[in-house]
Amino acid sequence: MGGRLQLSQPRHGFRAGLDSVLLGAAVRAGTGRLLELGAGVGTASLVALELGRAGNAVLAEREPLALELARANVAENGFSERAAVAAVDVEASAEVRRSAGLTDNEFDAVIANPPFFVLGTLAPDGGRAAARHMPADRLAHWARVAAATARAGGEVIFIYPAERLGALLAALEPRFGALAVLSLSPRPGEAASRVLVRGKKGSRAPLTLLASRPLHGADGRAFAPEFDDIFRGNAALDW
Repeated sequence: MGGRLQLSQPRHGFRAGLDSVLLGAAVRAGTGRLLELGAGVGTASLVALELGRAGNAVLAEREPLALELARANVAENGFSERAAVAAVDVEASAEVRRSAGLTDNEFDAVIANPPFFVLGTLAPDGGRAAARHMPADRLAHWARVAAATARAGGEVIFIYPAERLGALLAALEPRFGALAVLSLSPRPGEAASRVLVRGKKGSRAPLTLLASRPLHGADGRAFAPEFDDIFRGNAALDW
């Protein structure tokens, strides 16, 4: 974001990238209380706060190193009065979740970049493996937690690999309406590589499939102007 955020990350293992920035930039303007599930070192929430898209945020994370770094990142970027870090596993029981501060019907928006690899070899680094792998049936649990913690009319925003869109919609559709799917492709004319899905708690409005947006131009590695502005911290992702 043009140097506006300085984030400490693990030397080895999972590191936040473009998806985390896009998730934070996708938060609707005027959001009051924000919850991030599986926040890692806090990238998405801090992007949303820095862009002025949310008033305050709770960052929920279970991995000890990520928790330590998230707390440091909140403090060192000047957000100690607007952000709190909750040590809690998204997959914990409702009682444990509530005792950690993730109370029911509280948040205006809930965002997440859940683990997305279901099968295959686990990463040798434990933190990286936890950030990238989980059983297929656990995605629905993340959706249930998002539905429980969002207020009536609150929003959920998930970012996920495009090839797993079916599983994500299956998890969200029983709990949210007005679902909107924004697919992101590497370049014009190419298949989507990731999707952002937004929904509203309590709505019965139908799903909307938005026009796909390319991250890069047709040639070279430069970002398309819309996304270049986002990654430089000059704009949010309006959709």
